[in-house]
Amino acid sequence: MQLLNCCILQGSKSSCGKVGLKNLGNTCFMNCVLQCLSNTKLLVEYCTTDSYHLDLNKTNSSMKGALMNAYASLMNSLWKNSDTFVSPNQFKTQVQKFAPRFMGYSQQDSQEFLRYLLEGLHEDVNRVTKKPKPMILDDVKLETKSDNEKAHEYWTAYLNIDNSKIVDIFVGQLKSELKFSCGHRSVTFDPFWDLSLPIPKYTTEVSVSDCLKSFMKEEELADEERPTCSKCKERRKCSKSFSIQKFPKILVLHLKRFSQERYGRKLSTSVDFPVTDLDLSPYAAEPGGNKAKYNLYAVSNHSGGVHSGHYTAICKHPYSSDWNSFNDTRVSPARSNQAVSSEAYLLFYELANQSAKL
Repeated sequence: MQLLNCCILQGSKSSCGKVGLKNLGNTCFMNCVLQCLSNTKLLVEYCTTDSYHLDLNKTNSSMKGALMNAYASLMNSLWKNSDTFVSPNQFKTQVQKFAPRFMGYSQQDSQEFLRYLLEGLHEDVNRVTKKPKPMILDDVKLETKSDNEKAHEYWTAYLNIDNSKIVDIFVGQLKSELKFSCGHRSVTFDPFWDLSLPIPKYTTEVSVSDCLKSFMKEEELADEERPTCSKCKERRKCSKSFSIQKFPKILVLHLKRFSQERYGRKLSTSVDFPVTDLDLSPYAAEPGGNKAKYNLYAVSNHSGGVHSGHYTAICKHPYSSDWNSFNDTRVSPARSNQAVSSEAYLLFYELANQSAKL
C-alpha cells in the first residue's frame, strides 16, 4: 500500500492527519464526525491510496460518485496538507445534495449526520451496479434451518443489494429473538451500522456495559406491539431480546443522551467506558464462541444543552497511537484518559482480535 504523500516527504505517517476543519456556521457536528472518520485507519487508507476509484458506482448511485470523490478529496487534504486547517466547503456542498436536511447552517445531530454520510458513501461505492431482484426469504424453509444458517441467508440477501467497502468496515448483524407464550420461537437477523444505547436513569453514573445490557435484555412486548405467532396464528404474549450475530470491524456506539419528548432534554449522566478491551462476547449470539474485544480510537463529544451546544472530537492517531483533541480549526495533543468524559456521545471502537466472527 502506497504511503501518503506528505509522509513520504517527512518520513513518517505519524506526522500527518493533524489538520483542523473550518466551522462554516454551526457545522461542528459535521467536523467532529469527519475527524473521527479521518482517524479510522481502514477508511482513510481506502481514500488516500485512491483505492476507492475502482469501486465508484456511476450507474445506480444517486450521486454518481460525487459524494465519495468530495469526501476522499477532503481526507487527502487532511492527510497530505501542511496547513493547520482546511475548509470542508466543497464536501458540504455534495453532502447537502445527497441529504438536503443538512442544507443551511443550523446545528444538527452528529449521529444522524454519521448515518447519512456512511449511507451516501456506501451508495457511491456499492459493488452492486445493477439493481437486482430482492432475494425473498422463505420463512417456512427457514424454520427448518439452524440459527447460523438463517443468519447466513439473511446476510447473503443483504449483500445482494448492499455490498461495499463501507459495509465491510462498519456493518454488523443483529439477532432479534421473539419468544411466544405458546412456546414458539421466532428469530430474525438485521444489519446494523451502529448501536443506539439507552442510558439507564436509575443512577448518576453508569457503565457502557449497563447501557449494552439495557439494549440487549429480554423485555415483554406491550399488547399493541405483539406480532401474530406464525405457529398458532394468534397474537400472544411474547418477549423480545437482541444479541450480536456478526461483529463489525468498526463498532460505533451511540449514547442516547437526547430524549424524544416534545420539548426534549439531555441526559448528562456520566457513562464510563473502557479505552481498551471492551469485551462484547457476553452479548454474542453464540455464547462461548469467538471473543470480541474492541479498543476505543475516537469519541464525538457534545457539550451544552439540547438547543445550544458544541461538538468536538478526541481521536487516537492510527499510526502514532497518540491522542489528539479536535475543536474545529484547533488541534491539540491529548491523553487517552481525556477520551472518557460525561460529554461523550458517539464512541468509535475497532476490533482488536480479527479472529472474531466477521
